Amino acid sequence: MKKSAGILMYRRVESEVLVLLVHPGGPFWRKRDEGAWSIPKGEYQEDEPAETAALREFAEEMGSVPEGKLQPLGELRQKGGKHVTGFALEGEFDTSALASNLFEIEWPPRSGRLQSFPEVDRAEWFALSDARRKIIDGQLPFLERLQTLYLPTIQDTNTPAD
Repeated sequence: MKKSAGILMYRRVESEVLVLLVHPGGPFWRKRDEGAWSIPKGEYQEDEPAETAALREFAEEMGSVPEGKLQPLGELRQKGGKHVTGFALEGEFDTSALASNLFEIEWPPRSGRLQSFPEVDRAEWFALSDARRKIIDGQLPFLERLQTLYLPTIQDTNTPAD
């Protein structure tokens, strides 16, 4: 079973909460937007704590190590079967400072040529209502858990009040 761990960074701007999402790099994702974004995350082995992997993967994909206390968001199973453990972290990240690691694939297919692409080609801050449209379906519950567990006093403008 493949396991990943990642961080859903958030910040408060006046009465609004913004979350940091990343867009996957490479040719397959170039033209996709809504439903294509993710939390910064990556795979880890059974003998590595999920928290350690989440911090490492954030640093690899974003170019800096986040600071602060990770808040558990639990585990999700994505459509492809991968289990993703998420953590919330209140923090700041300058999206213009994005410095993602690279991966290589044969591109164009069957060309025999390897090309390098950034693992993450963009990072952006989104309001929760916008993030719900941008994030891949399998990670949508992380947004709901963030709001329920750590932001009970924040009202989302697109969510009716009780």
